[in-house]
Amino acid sequence: MATITELLATSLEALKQVQKEKDFMILKSSDLSRNNLKRLVDNHFLRPILKGWYVVTDPGTLPGDSTPWYASYWNFISRYSNDHYGKEWCLSAEQSLSIHSGSTTIPKQVIIRSTQASNNTLELLPPCSIFNLKAELPTQIVLDDRFQVRLYSLPEALIACSPVMYQNDSICMRTALAMIRDSSEVLQILVDKGLSTKAGRLVGAFRNNGREDIANDIMQTMKRMGYDVREENPFDAIEPLQHSQSPYVTRIKLMWKEMRVVVIQNFNRPKSPLNSEDFLARMEAQYKLDAYHSLSIEGYRVTDYLIEKVKSGLWKPDSTDTDQRNALAARGYWQAFQKVKASVSDIFNSNEAGTIIERDLPLWYQEMFMPCVSVGIIKPSDIVGYRRHQVYIRQSMHTPLPPEALSDAMSTLFELLKSEPEASVRAILGHFMFTFIHPYMDGNGRLGRFLLNTMLASGGYDWIIIPVEQRAPYMDALEKASVEGNIEPFVKFVGSI
Repeated sequence: MATITELLATSLEALKQVQKEKDFMILKSSDLSRNNLKRLVDNHFLRPILKGWYVVTDPGTLPGDSTPWYASYWNFISRYSNDHYGKEWCLSAEQSLSIHSGSTTIPKQVIIRSTQASNNTLELLPPCSIFNLKAELPTQIVLDDRFQVRLYSLPEALIACSPVMYQNDSICMRTALAMIRDSSEVLQILVDKGLSTKAGRLVGAFRNNGREDIANDIMQTMKRMGYDVREENPFDAIEPLQHSQSPYVTRIKLMWKEMRVVVIQNFNRPKSPLNSEDFLARMEAQYKLDAYHSLSIEGYRVTDYLIEKVKSGLWKPDSTDTDQRNALAARGYWQAFQKVKASVSDIFNSNEAGTIIERDLPLWYQEMFMPCVSVGIIKPSDIVGYRRHQVYIRQSMHTPLPPEALSDAMSTLFELLKSEPEASVRAILGHFMFTFIHPYMDGNGRLGRFLLNTMLASGGYDWIIIPVEQRAPYMDALEKASVEGNIEPFVKFVGSI
């Protein structure tokens, strides 16, 4: 008779086969036998999403870890909807706009439109749910390349969305408007359906967004066709924007402009009395404490002995330390810290903080992981350029940008850092935007804290150390900024350290 462990191994083999053939993270109950399914659920290799659907999990993670679920959320929505409705479904106009405009947040409720739906709500893993809306489908449905979900086309979504979307998510709406190339994209729908009220709203929206050409063309064409169009501005403020096919670039610029006001209003730290020479000396003296807390926040087990060993040069790549991972992280942090200190010195001498960060940040990253290259854990090419794969942040409803968006997004961040006159804004939003973009496979948190402190130094503020004991409020504040667009908790957190 097979033992319990042998039976579990058999069930895992069945799971492996299903993953190989169908999907990596999402399973239906029909994909496995009842015994295999129960065994895997009981041993926490599968977690129920709703009746008949499961997400693959790792029993070794913390109980309730939401990372596998958030990482596979859109894949589940796609599979569930295709399973129930075939190709006769799409997301709502509002959620279509969120995805078109580069939203990186998992919604608490997704609305699925289908003529076959029954207007019911299904609770998924908290805090998520589905509302199956019985409704007509749009004229054109497009398949999103990133998430494989069915959406309204961008022009039709702009026309069909609720007017309150302009106030509830102005960044989404402005980003979507900036992606429209010319008036013909929306005019064909407006004139065929005689949508004079919606035309008037779009005229006001495009004019507010700085697209006078599109606004005038819509107004003139609709009137020429005999429609009475009355212009309506759906936004609260004026925000001229240039046309951009990259929603991420536009979104980052809008977020920066909106958040910088909050930073200036709430940032409250005294300036440092130290001159540049004394600042660098103090920075060096704080290295041990800085390394301990910054590495510990990322989950590395770091001791004073290990830090001193690395700092003194006694640790070698072929060291027999029992935990080489921690030693490599500590060595990489020391090497990166030296580059950061050189950058701070250059900033004091030149006052060109943004330009120096653009030049040096890739060097910080390379030094941080050079020890891993030295021992052959990663290839040299792995620390050149930005990541080439999608990553996820543990327990976060925010999904970092896709690899193809990173170059433009980082160029935009450097542009904003160089043009921003307020050091407090460069520091707070530099850290936040860098971790929001998440350009590297690893090390983003440590590099983000280096960026925070370098920009603080550029404005005459002290170097700060975020204690590992404050990890939870620190991560919560970043999550609120990423998911809710609320930067105030992070500003106040930094001010309280």
